[in-house]
Amino acid sequence: MQVHLTLKSANAKTGPIPVSTTASDSCPANCAMKAECYAATGPLALHWKAVSTGQRGTDWPTFTASVAALPDGQLWRHNQAGDLPQRDGTIDAAALGQLVAANTGRRGFTYSHHRDAASINWIRHANVWGFTVNLSANNLADADMLADYQAGPVVVVLPSTQTTNTTTPKGRPVIVCPATQRDNVSCATCQLCQRQRGAIVGFPAHGSRHRVINMRLAA
Repeated sequence: MQVHLTLKSANAKTGPIPVSTTASDSCPANCAMKAECYAATGPLALHWKAVSTGQRGTDWPTFTASVAALPDGQLWRHNQAGDLPQRDGTIDAAALGQLVAANTGRRGFTYSHHRDAASINWIRHANVWGFTVNLSANNLADADMLADYQAGPVVVVLPSTQTTNTTTPKGRPVIVCPATQRDNVSCATCQLCQRQRGAIVGFPAHGSRHRVINMRLAA
C-alpha cells in the first residue's frame, strides 16, 4: 500500500502542517460517500491517483518511519485522501499499531469510514493510545450511532447550506468546522479534530458533487 507524506502542506484549509495521502484501496468498499468523495475530483484527485497507482509516495514502513521522525509535539493530519490500512475488509491492526507507535509524542489525527466491529475496536484503541481517529458519519442520525460506540470523536457531513452549529437527533452538539467558515482558520490553528471531545464536528458538503450530497441528506 502506497502512502505519501507532504511535510508542509500548501492547502489553505489544513495550513502548513504535514499531511499524508493513502492509496484509494485503503477505503472501505461499502463507504456510503464513495461516489461523492471530494478527493475524487479536482487537483487532489490527480495527486491521489498518482499515489494509488504507485507513481508517488512510499511503502508503509517508510511512511511510519517518516512520521516517527517528525518533531516532538508536531500536529499532523493523516489522510487528506484515503483511509486507514485494511486487510480483508477490516482495519489492519498491525499496520495501525505501527502508525500509533510512530505517532508517540506527536499530535496526529485522521478520519475513517471503516465501521465493522473489529475496525471500531481498533479505532477505540488508537484513540486511547494517543492517535486521534475521528469516525466519519454520513448524516446526523448516523453520527449519533457512531457516537454511541464511544470509540472516539465523530465528524459528520452536512448540507452545503449549513453554516451554523446544530444538534443531532439525540441532542448532541454539532460544531461546524471553523476552517470552512473563516479564511483565517485552518487545521493548524483550530486543532479541534485532533482533540478527544464530546462535540461532533460538521463539514458542509463542498466540491463539484455537493448538490448530490445535499439531495441525499434531504431524502
